[in-house]
Amino acid sequence: MKLLAPLTLMTAALLTTTTMAAPSVVASIKPVHSLVAAVMAGIGKPTLIVKGAASPHTYALKPSDAGALESADIVFWTGHGMELFLGDALETLAGKATVVELADSPGITLLPVREGGAFEPHSDGDEAEHDDHAHEHDEHGEGDMHFWLDPENARLMVTQIATTMAQADPENATAYQANAEAELVRLDELEAELTATLAPIADKPFVVFHDAYQYFEARFGLTLAGSVTVTPDVMPGAARIDELKAKVATLGATCVFAEPNFEPTIIAAITEGSSAKSGVLDPEGGALAEGPGLYAELLRGLAGSLVDCLE
Repeated sequence: MKLLAPLTLMTAALLTTTTMAAPSVVASIKPVHSLVAAVMAGIGKPTLIVKGAASPHTYALKPSDAGALESADIVFWTGHGMELFLGDALETLAGKATVVELADSPGITLLPVREGGAFEPHSDGDEAEHDDHAHEHDEHGEGDMHFWLDPENARLMVTQIATTMAQADPENATAYQANAEAELVRLDELEAELTATLAPIADKPFVVFHDAYQYFEARFGLTLAGSVTVTPDVMPGAARIDELKAKVATLGATCVFAEPNFEPTIIAAITEGSSAKSGVLDPEGGALAEGPGLYAELLRGLAGSLVDCLE
């Protein structure tokens, strides 16, 4: 009996572990991964595809990514129009997975991709390619896919993530719900904090590298004057740079923001000869460590960069 007891305990432990194991979950980009990780805290850890400082606009799948998709039970992504590299891969590699397009989360309304004025595509040679990218967004009926930058949308994403996880893994449903409720409280606190932080610079105009921030701008009442490019993987031509240079000059003291993944010399050309300062905004958290705390750190980083440059 003394020999059988440890074996019996080990077998029971293995059965418990097998029963309570979380589904295999994949998340496309860091902000999505962060919210999924928060809901799964203490139960399991999602796998992230776009790691480090890589951009979802230019990302190419690696063999390890293909393996993760093939073994996934659930895949969370923003949807068509952002992670273009995932569109075909989800059909060919993640056939057995439940694929959740968070842009379709109940309550989320996508803002249209802005054109006109400082956001309008122009007729330089590179803009034909730009127009093709714009059509890629339009053909799926999608709008601006940077919706995670509004903490109210993040709340809706968390609710959708928790619902999906509870349905897939009912034995851990109570834990997912508790994690989601705690994250919703943190998001409420984050929104209140950022509202106070950003209020002093709300009326100060600025220009961004690409139009990724209108959800953040709308939520916190900011004054975005335009973007260098609508599609970040298509560099602006000389005429576009000259137009933005003139735009910045007419605005008076303002800021023009680069992004970590794209050429900062363009920003220097736009601000040359003006009183405008330059800064860096990172809409996807490329410089941040992945994990459940990234989302709040990402939004605080955006607010801090804006205040540092505009105040």
